Amino acid sequence: MTCLFCKIANKTIPADIVFEDEAVIAFNDISPQAPVHILLIPKKHIENILEFNENDDRLLGKITGAIQEIAKKTQMDTQGLRVVTNTGEDAGQTVFHVHFHLLGGRSMQWPPG
Repeated sequence: MTCLFCKIANKTIPADIVFEDEAVIAFNDISPQAPVHILLIPKKHIENILEFNENDDRLLGKITGAIQEIAKKTQMDTQGLRVVTNTGEDAGQTVFHVHFHLLGGRSMQWPPG
């Protein structure tokens, strides 16, 4: 296994975990781009958002539920948050295991890129 995020999900390398259930795990980003910057990943290896399929409906629901729970824990539910996923190198994806950036704690600008 060479995938960095699979290693975090399997706990073979450490991470500052803020949420975990049987399907997803979330941890603080080691290079935060906002006061709150959490990465949320499915434990199942999926390369990017385009690789989800109809068999992943329950997993997508778990991801959404985890985002909601983390937002409440961090007060981003009242202050606002941005959820970002990058797909492919041109979009800035550097780890090829689908992940969602949860960003908050400051005013976000638009456009982001």
